[in-house]
Amino acid sequence: MVGYEDLRRPGGYVVQVLAVGACYFAAGRLGLMRELVVEGAVVTPVYPASGVAVAALLILGVRCWPGITIGAYFVVLSIASPRLDVLGTLAGQTAAPVCAALLLRRACFHTDLGRLRDGLALVFLGALGAMLISASVGVGLLVVTDHLAAHSFWPVWLAWWVGDAMGVLLVTPLLLLLRSARRPPPLARWKEATALAVVACCLLPTAVYSSLSLLYLVYSLLIWTALRFQLAGSVLCALLTSVLATVAATDGVGAFAGLSRIEVMAKLQAFNGSMALTALLLSAVITEQRNTRRSVEQACQELVEVLEHLTAGEAPRPRPRPDAEGREDPRTGRSRSTS
Repeated sequence: MVGYEDLRRPGGYVVQVLAVGACYFAAGRLGLMRELVVEGAVVTPVYPASGVAVAALLILGVRCWPGITIGAYFVVLSIASPRLDVLGTLAGQTAAPVCAALLLRRACFHTDLGRLRDGLALVFLGALGAMLISASVGVGLLVVTDHLAAHSFWPVWLAWWVGDAMGVLLVTPLLLLLRSARRPPPLARWKEATALAVVACCLLPTAVYSSLSLLYLVYSLLIWTALRFQLAGSVLCALLTSVLATVAATDGVGAFAGLSRIEVMAKLQAFNGSMALTALLLSAVITEQRNTRRSVEQACQELVEVLEHLTAGEAPRPRPRPDAEGREDPRTGRSRSTS
């Protein structure tokens, strides 16, 4: 088994880059399985490859950016013929996650997402902010090369931007969580998790595929998972809900039946965005509060131990003073002089 330190060598760096490229390509193809056509352009409601890219740069370092370029190249090659504007698209797809990683490091981002400021940084810097680059470059090149009409710029740009941002909000926290996992939860937690999974499997399809538009029921489940399992539960619940909602939206069934393509995109992206924000920020607040309470309890326990030690102990006796030569009187403990 290759250790992390071995991956710092030149050969290990190549393995890292190829692994990032392979994961990016797999995530990109997975996202392209469900597409929406907006103004003649094909977009993905959730692009998980952007989340994989940001997580890889946060875990392995920014120097692994060539893997993102390689993976993005093969993703583009799998859906379109090679063109000159592809280079610009690859530059945008690479620059966006690199900018996200640099901004998060500048903001002292903690990968365990244990603070509210970490959740806010991931939302506004890593997702909503940095993904502006990929959307602007990609759609701008389509307009410049006459592959997209100028009046269609903003609808396609919005769909591209939100798709990349949703990939960061849903996939990046999950990958960071898997990296920080140390040991499995106790049996009692597994029982509760199983019960929660059963409820989710019953509630989520009903909320998404019902013609009564019961999507609001998902938020009660998100709150439950965030309260009991923090980031792990809320992110998994949000990801599963997003997958089901995307499938229903692209098929035009359930809560998305009878809507135009623009209306489907707007409703789906608004739902995915609000759900991802709720899951991420709520779990971050709960985790931060629990960590604060744990720190206060530990400090109180230490204070109690100190007070018990001082109460049970005797008053300290005055230390004998040595004589001029540093000797003490063995009978009285007082110093004596030899003069």
